[in-house]
Amino acid sequence: MKKYMPSMPLILVGVIVVLAATLVGVLIFIRNQPPQQRAFEPLVEIKAMEPDSSLWGENFPNQWSTHQKTGTNNVDTTYGGSSAFSWLERDPRQVILFAGYSFSVEYNDDRGHMNALEDVRNTERLNLNPDDPARTPGTCYSCKSSNNPALWDEMGMAEFDKMSFMEIGARIEEPIGCANCHEAGTMRLIVTNPALDEALKAQGRDWTTFTRQEMRTVVCANCHVEYYFKGDGKYLTFPWAKGTNIDQIIAYYDEYDFKDWEYPEAGTPMLKAQHPDYELFTADSTHFKAGVSCSDCHMPYVSEGAAKFSSHDIHSPLLNPEQACGQCHTDSEYAVRRVNLIQEQVATTKQNTEDALIDAINAIKAAAADPNADAELLDQARSLHRKAQFMWDFVSAENSTGFHNPEYALKILAESTNLARQAQMLAAQSVNDASLLKMGTYYQTSEAPTTP
Repeated sequence: MKKYMPSMPLILVGVIVVLAATLVGVLIFIRNQPPQQRAFEPLVEIKAMEPDSSLWGENFPNQWSTHQKTGTNNVDTTYGGSSAFSWLERDPRQVILFAGYSFSVEYNDDRGHMNALEDVRNTERLNLNPDDPARTPGTCYSCKSSNNPALWDEMGMAEFDKMSFMEIGARIEEPIGCANCHEAGTMRLIVTNPALDEALKAQGRDWTTFTRQEMRTVVCANCHVEYYFKGDGKYLTFPWAKGTNIDQIIAYYDEYDFKDWEYPEAGTPMLKAQHPDYELFTADSTHFKAGVSCSDCHMPYVSEGAAKFSSHDIHSPLLNPEQACGQCHTDSEYAVRRVNLIQEQVATTKQNTEDALIDAINAIKAAAADPNADAELLDQARSLHRKAQFMWDFVSAENSTGFHNPEYALKILAESTNLARQAQMLAAQSVNDASLLKMGTYYQTSEAPTTP
């Protein structure tokens, strides 16, 4: 009996189908790949750490033209944006929370990168004492200018930070630009902030071994991180020696007995969070675990004619969801609805936490004014207040209203509220005064802020 053998046409059709499917797969794969960095012949030679981004723009006009848009894209989203709106006006609770500190005088949201230099020079938080302008350290320029990499290379960060704001400011002319993230010549992404380099080394991590995709997040950590000014020299330091988890950061500050200011009348040694976008995002967030980088969402690939490049008009993905979210999510409208839902939940929880903190502050202030207060219980209340407010601020000062890591943000806020209520209770116990346990004291003294 003869075995059945398929006819040649059927075999040919099968081969064609397999080849076609393979070709389609390859084309889809290629289409979703970022443009590869290729050797190029520069129109102009860029010297190492060149601060003038317009010169880099001669070789990379698309990147430069989009970067310039960060100077004018001052558009707000529901819970953030880049119009330099005042947080103190939008949420007056923060005037109380930062009492005794410069952030209670002015706390404006950031504008785009091209405005960084102008904004830092104009803020009322600097040089509050006109008789002593040198009191503001040069460290405040650390994340504001593309002049910094060359200055750090020339004098070292320690000398840079020791100078006054006015002294080092005389040598700074350019806002944030190409030299803050790229190596001239190769254009590879690099760590330029010595504080980030030191913080990664303290964790045993070598950024020069990171993949390009990893660096598309790490370069943002040159600035978008928690930091403090260490010692009399105001040395820029990231508190990562124990890790980047919030509990590890608090443990670091406690070990060094560091404080940014002391809360008036309460006596609490306070901490001010900066903008820990990197720490929140990399704490096992859904997008981070999926291999998504900061640049994928905030600097999506766009096309201009035949050119495909990463847009340097850095802003909220909510302003261009088709490009920013549509790379992965076929239904960008659904993605935006999810973002709005998450941010609404975080924003509401954050304000509830603020109410708990203000109740704790009022209770501690009342107890501190009583000479018969139990000192041990009062100190415990202060310790809890310090930790609770920093945890709240860790989420509040971060730029995504929790979206970079929703589960982590809500967990932090829940713990902050719990600690604030414990602080309020201990303060009441320290003077045996149950009236200090009342809640909602903010609304008895102020008009409630409105959610935008």
